[in-house]
Amino acid sequence: VLLQASGGGLVQAGGSLRLSCAASGRTFSRSTVAWFRQAAGKAREFVTAIRSHGATSSADSVKGRFTIARDNAKNTVYLQMNTLKPEDTAVYYCAAGAGSLISSSLRRLASYDDWGQGTQVTVSS
Repeated sequence: VLLQASGGGLVQAGGSLRLSCAASGRTFSRSTVAWFRQAAGKAREFVTAIRSHGATSSADSVKGRFTIARDNAKNTVYLQMNTLKPEDTAVYYCAAGAGSLISSSLRRLASYDDWGQGTQVTVSS
């Protein structure tokens, strides 16, 4: 699966952005798709994921603010980010893993075979 992330930008604290992850490949609808982020000088961390059947899981730091959704007809996964905080500043990456990953695997980078190029999100205070 080839992934293309887009939608990043500069926004003030409290604002919103919507990221998109467009995929090509016949197996996309059967894949688990996740968003990770990496702030400068920090390790890449799990943000949220959506399984092939639509179930989602999110990091505590974004629960209630970020929503992941998928449109299999368009081979696209979206990340709606509301009430953004300066600490959300990072490069955001989408990733796809084969099948419907179990809970213990969702947050592991190694569970995902394909990665997009990343899109920068900057939240100013």
